[in-house]
Amino acid sequence: MNNSNHRIPVGMLGIISAIGIVYGDIGTSPLYVLKSIISGLPENQWSNSFYILGAVSCVIWTLTLQTTLKYVIITLKADNKGEGGILSLYALIRRRYRWAYIIAIVGAAALLADGAITPAITIITAVEGLNSLYSSIPIIPVTLLIIAVLFLIQPLGTASLGRYFGVGMTIWFTTLAILGLNRLLPNLDVLAAFNPMYAIEFIIQAPDAIIILGAIFMCTTGAEALYSDLGHCGLKNIRISWGFVKVCLILNYLGQAAWIIHNPNMVDPSINPFYMMMPEWFRLIGIIMSTVAAFIACQALISGAFTIISEAVSLELWPNVHIRYPTLIKGQMYIPSVNYILFILCALMVLGFGSSVNLEAAYGLAITLSMLMTTILLFFYFMKNNKPLWYSVPLTLFFLTIESGFFVANIQKFFHGGYASILIAGFIFVIMYAWNSGRRLKRDYNTFDRLDSDYLAKIVSVSHDKTVEKIATHLFYLTRAQSPHSIESKISYSLFEKKPKRADTYWFVAINRMDEPYRFDYEIEILVPYKVFRININLGFKVDMHAEQYMQLIATKMEQQKLVCLSSRYSSLKEKRGDSLYVIVERTLRNVDIYFIQKPLLVLYTWIKRKCTSDTEMFDLDPTSTLIEYVPLVVNEYENDSETLKQLIEQSQMSITGNIHLLDDESTPTTP
Repeated sequence: MNNSNHRIPVGMLGIISAIGIVYGDIGTSPLYVLKSIISGLPENQWSNSFYILGAVSCVIWTLTLQTTLKYVIITLKADNKGEGGILSLYALIRRRYRWAYIIAIVGAAALLADGAITPAITIITAVEGLNSLYSSIPIIPVTLLIIAVLFLIQPLGTASLGRYFGVGMTIWFTTLAILGLNRLLPNLDVLAAFNPMYAIEFIIQAPDAIIILGAIFMCTTGAEALYSDLGHCGLKNIRISWGFVKVCLILNYLGQAAWIIHNPNMVDPSINPFYMMMPEWFRLIGIIMSTVAAFIACQALISGAFTIISEAVSLELWPNVHIRYPTLIKGQMYIPSVNYILFILCALMVLGFGSSVNLEAAYGLAITLSMLMTTILLFFYFMKNNKPLWYSVPLTLFFLTIESGFFVANIQKFFHGGYASILIAGFIFVIMYAWNSGRRLKRDYNTFDRLDSDYLAKIVSVSHDKTVEKIATHLFYLTRAQSPHSIESKISYSLFEKKPKRADTYWFVAINRMDEPYRFDYEIEILVPYKVFRININLGFKVDMHAEQYMQLIATKMEQQKLVCLSSRYSSLKEKRGDSLYVIVERTLRNVDIYFIQKPLLVLYTWIKRKCTSDTEMFDLDPTSTLIEYVPLVVNEYENDSETLKQLIEQSQMSITGNIHLLDDESTPTTP
C-alpha cells in the first residue's frame, strides 16, 4: 500500500478541517483558565495588575514555548509516515529501544485519563455560563444530558457532523478574537504581558505561584492532541492553522485581562471573566457558542481516544477489542467498550466533583505526565536518527524543565482531586502493562518445531489417511513463528497429539504488525505443492485487521496462478469453493513453574483476555468457521513431567516386586 495515498493535501479546506479536529481542547481553554487563576490569587488581589499581567504573560509564553516550539515546530517532524501521537512515536523507536514501551504506555494511559476529564470540565463550564443568566437551570442534570447525547451518537459516526466542525470552530476562534479585541483596544496597557519579565517576576514573587502554575498549564492541555491528529490533518495544515488559532487565543486572554484589571469591583472567584467581558446583549449567544464549541472539543477527544486504543491493540499494548467503522472516512472508527467506559467515567466526574471549580483540581495532572513521556521518547527518537548531542540534550532538558515545573504545580492538586486522573491513568497502565507482559511471558515459553521434510511428510500422511475424519477442505492456522520453516509446538500438538486434523490443504498464516502505519504486503512460501503453504501478511499498525478477507483474496490470486485448487473436494459440490476452518490455539496455565512475580501478571492477562473480545473478533474471523483449541502452556515441559511420573511409577512397581521376591525366599508364615 502506498503511503503517499495518505498524505493530506494542503489548502483552505485542510486548514479549516484542522481547526475543527485539532484545536477543540486548546480552543475551549479560555473558558476556565483565567477563572482558575483568579481563584488561586490572594483575597482582594483578584484584579491586581501585577498578578494578572504576570499570569497572562505565563499563558502567552507557555503557548509559545510548549505548544508552538515543542509541538508545532519540533515534535510534528517526528512523524511515522505522516502519522503522529505518542504510540506512533514509540513505533518509530521500538526496534532499538524495546523497553521504551513502559514510557509509551504511561503517556498513553495519562492521555486517555485526560479524555475522561476534559469533556466533564469543558461541558460543565459552558453550562455554568448558562446558569449565570438563568439560575433555575440545573447544572448537573443538563451537563449529564449533553454528555449522554455526545456518547450516544458515537455509534452513528460523525461523518455528517464532521464537515461542520471546522466551520464551527473557525467561527468560534474568530469570536474569541473579536471579544478580546473589544476589551483590548481601549486598554492597550495589557500588551505589556508580552514581556517575559512579567512572567518571571510573577513566578518568583506571587504567593502560591506554584499552585497557580497548575491553572496556567491548562492553556496548553490540547497540545498533545495536536500531535496525535497529525495523520488526520497533515503537517502543513496544522502549522498554518495554528498561527490563526494562537493569535485568537492570545487576543482573548488579553481581553479578559483588560476586563479584570479595569473592573476591580466586579471581580471575585465566583465569576467567570470569559462570560463577564462579553457585551450584555451577546452573552446568551456566547454561552450557546461555548456549549457548541465544548461539544466539538469533546467529540475530537473521544475520536482521539478511539485512535489511541486502536494503535495500542495493533502494537500489542491493549487487549483485543471490537472495532467498528461506521463511515468510509479515513481513520474514523468506533470502539463500543471504550465509548461506554469513557461515558461512565465522565458521568462519575460530573457527579463526584459537581462544578468546574472542583474539576479544575483533577485537571492537568495526567496530561502533564503524558507530555513528559513524549519529551523522553522524543529524545530517543533524536538518538535513533543520529541527531547531535549538542542539539538533542539541551532541547530535551529545556522541555523537561518546563514540564517538570508544571508537573510539580499540578501535583499540588493531588489530594484536591488530582488523584482521580492518576487513578484512571493507573488503572489503564495496569491493563496495558499486564497485557503486554503476559503476551511476552507466553512468547518466552514458545517452543518451535522445524517444518522439515519429515514434519511435512507427516502432514501429508494425515491428509491422505481416510481413517481420520476430514475436518475441512482448507485448514488455516494462525501462527507467530518468524521463520517460514518453523511452527509453534502448540500447533503441532493440535495437529497430531489431539484429534488429528485431516484436510486437503494446510495454511500457516502469520500476520505481522509493522511500524509503518499503512503498509500492506504479503509473501507466499510453498512448503508442499498444492498441499501446504505458509503466508506472511505484513500490516501497518493503522491497517484494519480482516484476516479472513485477506486470505480469501490471496488464495484466489494463487488459484489464478495455478498454485492451489480452491474447489470443493466433495463430488456433489465440485462447482463450489471448498469449506474453510480457522484454528486458534490457546495455551492454558498448567504444569508451569514460573517466578512468583510473573504468575499474577499471567493470571491478570488471562482474566483480561477472557473478559475482552476474543481472537475470533480481533482477526475478523467468521465464528461459525473458527475452532478454538486449548493446549498446555509449555508442551515440552508437560511431556517431561509425564516422563517423570512414568519413572516414579516404574520405581514404585520395582519396589513392590522386590518385596514379593523377599517373601518368596522366606518360609511361608504360619497363621497365629
